[in-house]
Amino acid sequence: MSKSTRNSGTRWTPTEVRELRNLASGNTPTRVIGLKLGRTPDAVQTKASEQGISLKPTNQAPYGTK
Repeated sequence: MSKSTRNSGTRWTPTEVRELRNLASGNTPTRVIGLKLGRTPDAVQTKASEQGISLKPTNQAPYGTK
């Protein structure tokens, strides 16, 4: 179980969702997004999934290829 954070148990605000979209589009790692928003990485992944936000890195070659 992840550590409790400052926003643990509170609802996501529209501002936080916008920030999540911006950070995700900038290839920010899930853990860093969680730290910036005061949420656990699990909460970030769950909300991104609900909102249809992809957390997969873009503009990077797959592992094992150049």
